[in-house]
Amino acid sequence: MAILDTIPDAGDPGPDVDARVAARPDGPRPAGFVHLQADGVGLVLDCRGARLPRVLHWGRALPHATEADLAALALASVPATVPNSLDTPAPVGMVPELATGWFGLPGLLGHRDGRDWSPLFATERVDVRHRGAQGGEALVRAADVECGLAMDLHLDLTADGVLRMRTVLRNTGDQPYTLDGLVLALPVPAEATELLDFTGRWSRERTPQRRPFSAGTHLRDGRRGRTGSDASFIMVAGEHGFGFRAGQVWGVHVGWSGNHRTYAERLPSGESVIGGGELLQSGEVRLAAGASYESPWTYAAHGDGLDEMASRFHRHLRRPRRGPRPVVVNTWEAVYFDHDLGRLKALVDASAEVGAERFVLDDGWFRGRRHDRAGLGDWFVDETRWPAGLHPLVEHVRTRGMDFGLWVEPEMVNPDSDLARAHPDWIMASAGRRPPLVRHQQALDLRRAAAYRYLLERLDALVGEYGIAFLKWDHNRDLIDAGVHGQTVAVYRLMDELRARHPALEIESCSSGGARVDLGILERTDRVWASDCIDGVERQAIQRWTGLLLPPELLGSHVGSARSHTTGRTQSLGLRAGTALFGHFGIEWDLTAATEDERAELRRWVELYKRMRGWLHRGTVVRADHPDPALWLHGIVSAERDQALFAVVAMATAVSTQPGRLRIPGLDPHERYRVRPLPPGDQPSTNALTPNPWLASGVVVTGQMLAEVGLSVPPLHPEQLLLLHVTRA
Repeated sequence: MAILDTIPDAGDPGPDVDARVAARPDGPRPAGFVHLQADGVGLVLDCRGARLPRVLHWGRALPHATEADLAALALASVPATVPNSLDTPAPVGMVPELATGWFGLPGLLGHRDGRDWSPLFATERVDVRHRGAQGGEALVRAADVECGLAMDLHLDLTADGVLRMRTVLRNTGDQPYTLDGLVLALPVPAEATELLDFTGRWSRERTPQRRPFSAGTHLRDGRRGRTGSDASFIMVAGEHGFGFRAGQVWGVHVGWSGNHRTYAERLPSGESVIGGGELLQSGEVRLAAGASYESPWTYAAHGDGLDEMASRFHRHLRRPRRGPRPVVVNTWEAVYFDHDLGRLKALVDASAEVGAERFVLDDGWFRGRRHDRAGLGDWFVDETRWPAGLHPLVEHVRTRGMDFGLWVEPEMVNPDSDLARAHPDWIMASAGRRPPLVRHQQALDLRRAAAYRYLLERLDALVGEYGIAFLKWDHNRDLIDAGVHGQTVAVYRLMDELRARHPALEIESCSSGGARVDLGILERTDRVWASDCIDGVERQAIQRWTGLLLPPELLGSHVGSARSHTTGRTQSLGLRAGTALFGHFGIEWDLTAATEDERAELRRWVELYKRMRGWLHRGTVVRADHPDPALWLHGIVSAERDQALFAVVAMATAVSTQPGRLRIPGLDPHERYRVRPLPPGDQPSTNALTPNPWLASGVVVTGQMLAEVGLSVPPLHPEQLLLLHVTRA
């Protein structure tokens, strides 16, 4: 073993694990139990003894548990010994260690020139800060003196019931230590028999996939240098048949915008864990003597049903955030690269008339940018196209009562650009070779101080000169053969510095659509672009599953033209706008080509959004578990539970002629509510010869009846949406 000077031979097994740890001169200080609780979630750590603390319980709160109860729980959790296994079974820690007899994925991978590859940490100190019913924090300080490593393990159970975990690993030896990987893990009970995670592609992000939680490792590595359209997003373990409203679930998310790892593991011996962390390339992080590595936060949440798990993430992300989310108009699908001032001014006028509050000029405004094959990196307004700069457009936007936003892609460069010709060494390359082109572009190496300074200066100048309120920050290629860790750290630093210089600036994370959606990027951005696809049906699914992590106001969702630019489908304005209503509402449509009737109807949707966004963006997201996958119901219940807004959506043709009664969950079971269709989402196309009688004037029922019995709804045609407003009677 690497923690010993020599490997004992078969005749000398050496001291056992606990004896080796306890014999260290700076040996551990027992700290008893750490019991944190918040919002119905409980976390119990057993900090007794020599090893790293183990998680005795993570799940539903145990509000009445005493210290004696926790000691009994610890005793009752010790398994029996069985043939051909450890004489003393060792529970898995939050950083699983090979030296304890753990046969799953090790938490720490690394070495010091072939040594110190199996550390065994001794807990030296546990500092706890309780916040009563609002959770608390624990800081575990541990070390392996023989291996020359020290670790700080930071746990934070937030007031919303979200558990955040991160580690700092320090090299206390006198020789460099190569860190190959560091993941954190949490145990889940045997009752967690199913797994849910996600995959996807451009324009179809966050596609769910579900499977049994069987023996072995379900490993999801993201190696794209960004979060990725195919990212696992959240790894969820749950009870058999869990859904949105029922069944315990335990989920983890890695808050990191570079390479990452998420996994679920069940050993034949019965232990089960879920976890994750940054995915490091070999040799990417090499710690000099005295140097340290800080992992990204790994987030974990428990819930009775996916909705409760999601609501914990939502509340965590809502503190603190900006004010009301303005109605956005983005020019991309309206004009693409055709940046003509007269045409854009006409679009500004049409946008103002329907009630837009923010106008965002997308790709095509900078030097040499007539298509996607040139210009990236030259962040100066194109003098030929814009002889007076962007000022005439910006001033017109402001005179029409809107603020101004701009598209940028700072991390990328076209080989056909002045920047690439002047500084070819700034292009990210490995071993003297450049990666394959993607979308005719390469990545700038922001680990280079000069490249970093150039981008900061140009972005700072643009935001300052034009008073830019909003940047759509894009990232349109995967990183290949790249130093991803350093690049990700540099991008975070760039955003943080720009925001420090311009505190009112808002940033949207866009990356080939929704390929950079994680809680690391959201620490420094104000919303994400969930997908380049704004087809109503596709967006219903993308927003449904992205909403497991993000609340609606952080999801950019736009109304496009009747014919989708990404799928070719033609859809009603009711479906398109009704879908955008449940996000951060925007428009991406050439309104100058829209009919008067279309603009009038769109104006009604904008007015509805403005009227309701105050409570929609504070409310609780609700999704029903309906047996027919063709019929979806989702909505938002106000924080006061005095009103709610629901959408009934026909995703495809139904299995049966009549959809039957549709249960509407999430309301106060003891209150009486009036339910009625809400204009302009009250006239979907249906198969009905006569409407359901209650639709004409609404119906008053209790919240319990809505959740347990439901209401009959009309047989909608495919790709139709019915809006229901629920108010306290």
